[in-house]
Amino acid sequence: MLRSVRGDRAAGVARAGASPQPAGDARRDCGDKRTDAVMNGASDVTDGEARKAFWTGAAVIVPITAAVGVVNALTVISDRPDFAVWEPWSWEATSALVILSLIWIPWLALMRAPPGASPWPRVAITHAAALLVFSALHVAGFVLLREAIYALQGAEYDFGNIAERFPYELRKDALSYLALTATFWIALRLREPPPAHQSSPMFDIRDGARIIRVRGDEILAVTAAGNYVEFNLSDGRLPLMRTTLAKLEADLAPLGLIRTHRSWLINPAHLTGLEPDGSGDWTVELGTIRAPLSRRYPAALERLRG
Repeated sequence: MLRSVRGDRAAGVARAGASPQPAGDARRDCGDKRTDAVMNGASDVTDGEARKAFWTGAAVIVPITAAVGVVNALTVISDRPDFAVWEPWSWEATSALVILSLIWIPWLALMRAPPGASPWPRVAITHAAALLVFSALHVAGFVLLREAIYALQGAEYDFGNIAERFPYELRKDALSYLALTATFWIALRLREPPPAHQSSPMFDIRDGARIIRVRGDEILAVTAAGNYVEFNLSDGRLPLMRTTLAKLEADLAPLGLIRTHRSWLINPAHLTGLEPDGSGDWTVELGTIRAPLSRRYPAALERLRG
C-alpha cells in the first residue's frame, strides 16, 4: 500500500529491443516514498466488530493503493520516456495486487499483539516477524508476476541480486506495513464500544412511609419547608422529606448540591442562568426554577460563575 513515488520499478529490466540496464540505475533515478503512520493504544472489540473493522480498513486500503499506483505509473511514464508504457503499469499493478493479497498479515499481527494492550517486547517481535514475512512474500509475488508479464511481451525481467535488492525492498515495505497496520488500528478503534456510562450516585428520599430512590443528577434543587424539605426533581415531582436543610446539606454535598441561601440547595449541573438583583444578591435559573443566591454565600457564586 502507498507506494508514493515510482514504486517497484524493475531493477535492471531487459526490455524488448533494449539492452539490460544495471539494477541500481533505475532505482536511483526513480525513488520510492510511502506514507507512515504512528500507532498508539489498543483496541477492545468483539469478534463480529473486528471482522467489520477488517473490511472497513480494506475498503480504505484498496482505493488508496490503486490511486497511488496510477499516480506512480503516470509519473514514471512522464519522467522516463525510455521505458515502454506498459512497463510502469506492470510494476505498479503487480506490486499493488500482491500487497492487497497480503493485508491479512498486518491484520493478524495487530490482533495478536495490539500496541498498548500487549507488552512492548511482544509487540516488537510479532510485528518484526510479520514484516519479514510480508516483505518476502511481496517481493516473491511481484517478481513472479512481472516475469510472466515480461515473458508475454517477449522480454526478460531481471530483479537483480536478491542480497542487494531485498534490504532495499524491506525498507520500503516497512513503511507500507506501518500504513496498513495503522489503517486497521484506526478501524478497530472506531469499532470500540463507547465507555460505560457512570451513573450518578443514588439518594433515598423518605417521603412519609415511601422511599423514593433518585439519581443525584435528577435533583434540581432542595428547599426548606418548615420541618420538611422539598425536592425539585427533573421529572416535575416534588416529594417531601422530614429533616432539616442543614443536615441534608452534608448528605447531598457528594452529589454536587451547594447551599445558595439559608432555605435553598441547588444542583449546579442544571444551571441555565445567573441574574444579579442589584443588592449583591443573585437569582439562579435552573430551567423554570428561580432560586435565590445570597451574598452571604460567595463561594457558591464563585463556583456557579466558573
